[in-house]
Amino acid sequence: MRRLGVLILLALALPGTAWAHATLEQTSPKIGQRLAVSPRMVTLTFDQSVRVLSNGIQVFDAKGRIVSGPPRASLSDPRVIVAPLRRLPKGAYTVRWATISNDSHVGRGVFTFGVRVKAPPINQAYGASGPTTSEHIVRWLYFVSLALLTGGLGFRLLVLRGPLAPATERRFYRVTGIGVVAALEVGIVAFLLRAEDALQLPFTAFLYGDLSPFAHTTRLGQAFVAMELGFAVVAALLFLAWLTGRGGLLWLAFVLSLGLGSGLSLASHQSDDRGWLPSFADWVHLSAATLWIGGLLSLGLVVWNDRQLRRTAFWRFSEIAGPLVALVVAAGVYMSFKRFPAPHDLWDVGYGQLLLVKLGLVSLALSWGAFHHLVVRPRLDRPAVARHLPRSLAGEATVAVAILLLAAILVDSKPPAKPSNTVLQGSGSALPSAVVRK
Repeated sequence: MRRLGVLILLALALPGTAWAHATLEQTSPKIGQRLAVSPRMVTLTFDQSVRVLSNGIQVFDAKGRIVSGPPRASLSDPRVIVAPLRRLPKGAYTVRWATISNDSHVGRGVFTFGVRVKAPPINQAYGASGPTTSEHIVRWLYFVSLALLTGGLGFRLLVLRGPLAPATERRFYRVTGIGVVAALEVGIVAFLLRAEDALQLPFTAFLYGDLSPFAHTTRLGQAFVAMELGFAVVAALLFLAWLTGRGGLLWLAFVLSLGLGSGLSLASHQSDDRGWLPSFADWVHLSAATLWIGGLLSLGLVVWNDRQLRRTAFWRFSEIAGPLVALVVAAGVYMSFKRFPAPHDLWDVGYGQLLLVKLGLVSLALSWGAFHHLVVRPRLDRPAVARHLPRSLAGEATVAVAILLLAAILVDSKPPAKPSNTVLQGSGSALPSAVVRK
């Protein structure tokens, strides 16, 4: 049986090896390289022989002009294709390539390099059009996933605390399970959509596209890899906690999922600023919003059918909701000051106008939460109040989810540019995507 198993593995492996599509192994110039002088040609080396297409190598300058000649296969090595270059002036350049491998599949990819300047990130390569409506929606779904997962875990550990009724415990694991699976799957879709724009490939061509430049050379790509691996561990911890009933595993999952939110902060424009404070403020902003909105969702989805628990849960959650919203507002105000060179940008620039709408929704949610805390909570024992409270909580949760949608749009929107004669202490280049994961 052991020999049979080995033979089956070999039978499965050998055809895959023989018919595997070509993989790019090396480039010259290197991906993201800054060169002191103009290169004479672009060279691509694959792990097997390839056929050259007419657009096998195209090199574009920053204005979209092709600066490369017709590509050809190397005479000495069929795995290598080259394209001559004219003398390149100082500037940033984008290389797009396409080849046919032995299995007849077309492989494609893109990378950048610079001549006497820093190479642009792959998502700013020539031909990249920027975020789309689909990306905004996917990022919003990602934020909702984090709210269900991290906010659900926080609600269970900080609000519900002790043992739960079996039905309530099942609802908790369903909500957080949906959250972690959605975080993994939606994260993949978000990465592919951004890579699709950078590589200018049809979505169906990704199976044979080279995504390594995007994954390895951009903050978003690096954060994606780390967060996918991290959320896979969170999923395993959540499953083991459900399987064994050990609450300590939930604490590990909660701390890890809360920390993974820093990946979004490090991949945002805030991380372009000097120092650690802007990125930390962005993480605090996102984490507090996730716990607050996730708590609202858990209050309705997990405990509201448990008559014995819902009063205690509402009472405890109202005590922590206020501080969480205060952190959201404080971190958001700080980042807004870092982001806007002039106050009038708030109403003159589209980015600022979106932010004003978002701040209006945050104010509405804050007022709604204050009403629940100051007016509803002392009267929770009255039947009329208890009867109408679910609708009121649903309204507050709807506003909170709308805030996440605006945050998803603002994350990928372009903030106002800084005047060239203005120096903002402690700030770098672009101001952020993440302001507003508020």
